[in-house]
Order: sequence, then structure tokens, then C-alpha cells
Amino acid sequence: MPAPAELRELLLSPEEAAEMDAPGKTDAAVLIPLFPRGGELVAVFTERRADLRRHPGEISFPGGRQDEPDEDLRRTALREAHEEIGLDPEHVELVGALPPVGTFVSGYRVFPFVGTIEDGYEWVLQEAEVEQLLELSLPALMEGFESRRLMRRGVPIKTPTYTVEGHFVWGATARIVEHLLERLAPLLSDQAG
Repeated sequence: MPAPAELRELLLSPEEAAEMDAPGKTDAAVLIPLFPRGGELVAVFTERRADLRRHPGEISFPGGRQDEPDEDLRRTALREAHEEIGLDPEHVELVGALPPVGTFVSGYRVFPFVGTIEDGYEWVLQEAEVEQLLELSLPALMEGFESRRLMRRGVPIKTPTYTVEGHFVWGATARIVEHLLERLAPLLSDQAG
């Protein structure tokens, strides 16, 4: 596992990310929990329940909207990860951030934060929202990359996509994964060997 300092060098600081803009009216935040397994970095995703009103059945990172307009977005990401997958904020070391991305349909401006955790965490899923938890290695995500044109609500969109073990990541989450893989490329080239 790269040391937290190595990850910090490659990622944006939360302050740098906060200065950046993305389309969207409502600020939200996600946490990208990373841990080492078998010499590879693994990211934690959730698959949302199919009966949800917003983004049903989609694969995403744990996250959501701010509770109050002035809530620190790092706190939002940690709080939501605790609510959705039972990840105690005390067990997360925030190591950086990625550029914000917009969600076209729901109008969120999503700020991603990257944190390191230990392998073997005991997940507690919020059953009302999370169908299942996915642990996908970054090398497997790189291998599963494909730029595709998808039809969404009758509109063709070109988007990065990632398919790992039958799990299809697209949209805002795929754009976040793309930023993560670009930033961590120097570390991941060592893992791909």
C-alpha cells in the first residue's frame, strides 16, 4: 500500500478541490475508501437499491448532500459513508480530493474525497438505500475501461465506463473513477507489472 504521504502528493488538497467548479445546483460529497489487498489498491463502492427515486440501481461511492449549507463537505462525505456502509469516520484517514463532477439528471455538484482504511472492515449496510457493497481493485477498473455512448432519457451521452465482474460503472461515478486513476497512475503502473 502506498503511504498516505504518497497518495497526498498525487491528489488535490480539499482546499484545491473546493476552489474548482462543476455543473450542478446542490453540493454533495462522496468518500472513496481505499485499502490494500494482495498488493493492489481496492476501492469501496455501493450498488444503490433498484427502487430508489434517484439513481436507482447505479453503482456509486458512499455519499450524499450536505445536511446544512455550511457543512464542511469532508464531514458530509464521512457522515454519509458512516450512514450508508457503517464506516466509522475514526477509521478513515483522509488523504486528498479529486475535482468535483456534476450529475446531469439530478443537478448535484459532487466533491469526491479519498480516504485510506484497513482491509477487512466489517460493513453495516443501510438496507433502505444500499443493495450491496462492492470492493473493486483499481487495476481491475483500469482493465474494465471503455469509452461508450449511452442513451439516457433519449439523449446520447459519451462517458467513460468501467465493467468489473459484471458490475457496470458509468456517469458521474465513472468520471470520478477516471480522475482517480489518472491521479494515481504513477502508483498503479507499479501494480500493473
